[in-house]
Amino acid sequence: MEVNEITEAIIGAAIEVHRALGPGLLESAYEECLCQELSLRRIPFERQYPLPLEYKGLRLDCGYRLDLLVADSVVVELKAVEELLPIHTAQVLTYLRIGGWHIGLLINFNVLALKRGIRRLALGLKES
Repeated sequence: MEVNEITEAIIGAAIEVHRALGPGLLESAYEECLCQELSLRRIPFERQYPLPLEYKGLRLDCGYRLDLLVADSVVVELKAVEELLPIHTAQVLTYLRIGGWHIGLLINFNVLALKRGIRRLALGLKES
């Protein structure tokens, strides 16, 4: 699967979850249901993927975890907040940089229409 197809599939699964549940729940509930939806669609993912830091040549396990890593290529960070803030975007971009990935999705389920809660972020992609 190509990265655009992967992000499209993740967004479709997230929309299905949001249609079924609506806004107002905890992030953990949306994470659980999104994982179920990805499984039903046979989209490979890893949940709570460990993200060690490398600092001055040392690999450190600081307890950071990605909400989801989908198809070994797309970082998915889930939120259930009143509004997405610049720090949320910075968080995903930092995860991409540290892990060497290029595409991330920041998804806030605490909105009336999910399309208003989705941000696709790219880091280090070359224009063709």
